[in-house]
Amino acid sequence: MSATTTCDGVRDGEGNRAGDGSTGSFAGGGFTGAFGAEWTKLWSVRAPYICLLAALAVTGVYSYYYASIARINAQPVQPLGNAPVSSTVLVQFAVVVLAMVTVTGEYTTTSVRASLLWVPVRHRVQLAKALLAALVSFAAGTVGAVLGMAVSWAPFSGHASFDAASAARQTLALGGYYALVAVLTVGAAFATRHAAGTLTVLVTLLWALPSTLLALGGPALLTLHDWLPHSAGDHLMRGGADVPYPPGAAVLVLAAWALAAHLTGRYLLLRRDA
Repeated sequence: MSATTTCDGVRDGEGNRAGDGSTGSFAGGGFTGAFGAEWTKLWSVRAPYICLLAALAVTGVYSYYYASIARINAQPVQPLGNAPVSSTVLVQFAVVVLAMVTVTGEYTTTSVRASLLWVPVRHRVQLAKALLAALVSFAAGTVGAVLGMAVSWAPFSGHASFDAASAARQTLALGGYYALVAVLTVGAAFATRHAAGTLTVLVTLLWALPSTLLALGGPALLTLHDWLPHSAGDHLMRGGADVPYPPGAAVLVLAAWALAAHLTGRYLLLRRDA
């Protein structure tokens, strides 16, 4: 009798059933089950494979080009990892698309309704998507960093230095940056629910606005530029004495942007119909 009453109950804002103190029997296996479902859905379509292949290809080409220009212009010796780091200005959008389609793809096909029925705790669905996108993006970033350093060593031709500790730090930083961009994207996608809207927000935030502020110049605009996500990521990945704040602060800045997007997406997800 209690089971029947629970099944016929009304969900509250979190997706819980009225009169039921837990969501265990309605959570599709809890968070682990939700994550497993998202994993299966991610790899059942072609978009993630295309995004990952594009990310690795662009990282390799851009790193080779960056190293060649450094040699031609006789630039000072720099860390080898700067080559793949420089490619993030483009490659980050492959990560954006990969993370975005995990959300907007379901809204386009209306299959998100089924997802929210299988996992009634709505925020659990969002959290599972964010975690999966972050893990995949982190792995892609670390592999891309290693690939970029490998292909750029020869064209640098003495204009880059290799230190194992520095290379490892930049590799992990690049992967971490992509992971936080993925979380930011999932939050923005849940807020807009449309691919066009999500891309507009992310292209503006990660490229158009930083480029505009940097071009206009001025102390105030340059200070604002330094606190945007890609700028913080660049400071984290490159390091050095000329950055405006240390790597720990850069991580906090990136985490704050990702958390703000995640909470915005959560707020709107709980208050709008699928």
